[in-house]
Amino acid sequence: MKVLFKTLCCLGMATAITGCTQETKKPDNLKDAYTDYFTIGCALNMANLNSPEQVALITANFNSITAENDMKPQPTQPVEGQWNWENADRIANFARENKIALRGHCLVWHNQTAAWMYHDENGELVSKEVLFARLKEHIHTIVNRYKDVIYAWDVVNEAITDDPEADIPYRQSTYYKIAGDEFIKKAFEYAHEADPKALLFYNDYNETNPAKRDRIYNMVKSMKAEGVPIHGIGMQGHYNVLSPTEDEFRQAIELYSQVVDNIHITELDVRINTGEQGGQLSAEQAAEELTLTAEADSIQVAQYDMLFRVMREHKNVIRNVTFWNLYDGDTWLDRRRGNRQRNYPLLFDDNLQPKSSYKKVISF
Repeated sequence: MKVLFKTLCCLGMATAITGCTQETKKPDNLKDAYTDYFTIGCALNMANLNSPEQVALITANFNSITAENDMKPQPTQPVEGQWNWENADRIANFARENKIALRGHCLVWHNQTAAWMYHDENGELVSKEVLFARLKEHIHTIVNRYKDVIYAWDVVNEAITDDPEADIPYRQSTYYKIAGDEFIKKAFEYAHEADPKALLFYNDYNETNPAKRDRIYNMVKSMKAEGVPIHGIGMQGHYNVLSPTEDEFRQAIELYSQVVDNIHITELDVRINTGEQGGQLSAEQAAEELTLTAEADSIQVAQYDMLFRVMREHKNVIRNVTFWNLYDGDTWLDRRRGNRQRNYPLLFDDNLQPKSSYKKVISF
């Protein structure tokens, strides 16, 4: 009996030790750290895919990707009826070969859309009937081409105005001037026709700003009540180290979750330049280049920590978090804008090494 008791005690102790060992082992990459929460993605471009080191970083850390620019309207159809699939196909094939989920971005946007979409041969604005026919052809063609690999689309991008005093909540884009808010409804209808299985998102920046937040919510709620197939809201997440506050971030998520079951953080970056936020960057030449000082790094760590803590708390509705670009040396905020005021907004530095914020994000 004593021998049996001693054996059971030893087995129990061994199990406890093994359990402790397993419990303290921490994932060393983003996608594994968040396997019980949401998928982790990044936006890709051709430079990323041409670098074996960057490809290795992508496949190690991310289980979702987005084409940064190569699936947008103008790059894919610069001239009516003339399609350019080379880069978009390469990204789609990369996703297929590596079994990585692919988000589609984006079908309708006031930027990076060729003029032929809106104008006739005389340069005049077309009727909304002509606009809708062209829009349907564009959406059906691209959605059908990638429906085997794309699980979600940002269907309409940035259709709400940033002006809190505006009487009309919508951006006065060429789309809106021709067709009012009906172009938004039609875009979602056409995307759903082309792929009934895809999740369809409305996507926007400054989405935690209370005035714009409420307008996004009201639009989505109203259109869903009409039967428009909007399945989710994309919160772009172009933030800085001080904004949004935790209350603003939390309140936006909780408001949007009242009207959709899917929220994606679609374009996350946290710039150290606190004078700017949002998707429409307007960077002036800095008097002297910002550097990632120890103080700035510490504040960025705190902001990323807050954002991911709140997102983990809302894992029932947040299904994906996508960083906008892979590393600081390739972010749209810095290098490709003439290397003006640096922002260092991502989790990997110029040399593809993990920053303090990366370590904080995976070590919760």
